[in-house]
Amino acid sequence: ATLVRYALEHREVTLDDKYDLVEGKAYMTGIQALVRLPMDQKKLDLAASHNTAGFISGYRGSPLGGYDQQLRSVQNRLDEHDIEFWEGLNEDLGATSVWGSQQLGLFPGAKRDGLFGIWYGKAPGVDRTGDVFKHANAAGSSALG
Repeated sequence: ATLVRYALEHREVTLDDKYDLVEGKAYMTGIQALVRLPMDQKKLDLAASHNTAGFISGYRGSPLGGYDQQLRSVQNRLDEHDIEFWEGLNEDLGATSVWGSQQLGLFPGAKRDGLFGIWYGKAPGVDRTGDVFKHANAAGSSALG
């Protein structure tokens, strides 16, 4: 019998893999995946030659398991990817801010081709913020929003 040996590839695993790894497996929590999402969107936009930025807002008290805290902890990474994180005082202000970010193409002199937005909140806030959602949906988003 012939013994075949396989060389196992060894790679240093770091805690930053959850945000930096491009190929292979990166282990992360669901919240960390949500933090990575806008950074991946920016990378995809750059690969498609789109000059975009991101905007994230919502309610600090959201039960999303500390999404806002995780975003704050990687503020330097968000800055590197042109992603603005603004904590809303409540769901209404967060959603209204994201809606406003989508009006990029309505005025001359825009510095970006588009702006992708993310809103987060809790269930009662969703109910109360229905008016903002209705009007934002009717207005639509920027072409690359």
